[in-house]
Amino acid sequence: MEMGFVKNWFKWSQLVLAMVMVQMFVAGMNLLSKEILSEGSFIFALMAYRHVVAAICVAPFALCLERIKEQKLGWLVWFWLFVTALTGITAAMALFYYGLRDTTATYAANFLNLIPIATFLLSTITGIEKLNLKTRAGKIKCLGVTVCVGGAVTTSLYKGEAFYLVHHSNNHHHITVDTSYAHWARGTIMLFCSCFSYSTWFIAQVKLLKIFPLKYWATMLMCIMAALQSTVIGLCLDTSTASWRIGWNLQLVTILYSGALATAATFCLLSWAISAQGPLYPPMFNPLSLIFVAISGALILGEEIRMGTLLGMVMIILGLYSFLWGKRKETKSASLPEQAKTNAELTGSQLTAAVVPTTSPDNCQLCTDSISVDVEDGLKTTENPRGLDNKRRTML
Repeated sequence: MEMGFVKNWFKWSQLVLAMVMVQMFVAGMNLLSKEILSEGSFIFALMAYRHVVAAICVAPFALCLERIKEQKLGWLVWFWLFVTALTGITAAMALFYYGLRDTTATYAANFLNLIPIATFLLSTITGIEKLNLKTRAGKIKCLGVTVCVGGAVTTSLYKGEAFYLVHHSNNHHHITVDTSYAHWARGTIMLFCSCFSYSTWFIAQVKLLKIFPLKYWATMLMCIMAALQSTVIGLCLDTSTASWRIGWNLQLVTILYSGALATAATFCLLSWAISAQGPLYPPMFNPLSLIFVAISGALILGEEIRMGTLLGMVMIILGLYSFLWGKRKETKSASLPEQAKTNAELTGSQLTAAVVPTTSPDNCQLCTDSISVDVEDGLKTTENPRGLDNKRRTML
């Protein structure tokens, strides 16, 4: 009994540590990116180099853990690889970087917590998901969405009093970021568009992984696609050598950090956590990155913290947890009758089950596994609670 408890606690602590590390990777990426973007780094060059590093880091997992067949890489697979790379990596990340450049790291990190909400809204508009306002879980979920949107609006429109965690003095050197002339309206629009671009990516990801269920290969090929797309777009905007040159400076550190830790390592840790605890487990830790960025940005970069940002941060966190709680209750309620139906069918005939994983790797959004069942003997079986020997069969 004690050994089982110790084993479960050790596994739980490993999962928690992994999720905390993921949020630390994300926070570090935001702070490093903010610093080099403030120095004038070209965004599309940064994205192109970052995803080359990410593809190299993911390649060993794809080659060792998954086997690919040539016939699986048809034109339809390449089409969805192109769409997912364009919407979820090239467009979404470019918009986020432009929004990050025009605002602060703490302000931009708020919008990362809105991605599950934006995905839900887009899925509802397209008819993929229903509101379910008649159930308690559906009402709480919609309430969470409303609170999150209210928090985002509060963060955007209400500034409030500004204060610093560290007082500046002549004896200590602080890296300060001047945001008084930042284009807040433009940056806010960019960050909102980035959220919905990520949401479009999650929906397209489901379609991709249904026809190409190799998640490591899909991630590696998407990174390669995104690097090519970023290179083409970047060359159309700026062909100067200075914009594409990399030196032995903070820009190189940011590229290696973002590709190796914020993309490759984060994807592997999220995949492991999702397989162990389910799709709603990683988003529960998303607010940690917001807290890490707020504290680190104030201490290291000398960023100011606005009362409106803090108020919106609290609203977004509360709304996110309400949404995830309602979503989890809906998932459990929907799985119970489906599981009972599947168990009844399994006792009546020989079945073939094919499980298709549908993971979304950078933001940690995962759709529930879909199970397709084929009845081989052509018989419809009615379950008899007295036993399997007395089951009644009728010809279809």
